Amino acid sequence: MRNFSDAAFSPEVIEIMGAALEQAVATLPEPVSSGHVTALAESILRTAQSGVQDVAELQRMALLELHLTPRE
Repeated sequence: MRNFSDAAFSPEVIEIMGAALEQAVATLPEPVSSGHVTALAESILRTAQSGVQDVAELQRMALLELHLTPRE
């Protein structure tokens, strides 16, 4: 996971980010890889750090990024 050591979030935003991650992972087909979960989490952290605090928007952005990321 990338370094987010400079990020600081309130407990409320952490709860929102957790819900967004949970909902995003739930939409993925099985089996869900740890790489996909990490990519979703990183996207949610970046998006929340930019000020977005809406569960649906965080989820949407994370899933969009996941689909646009080249597969290795």
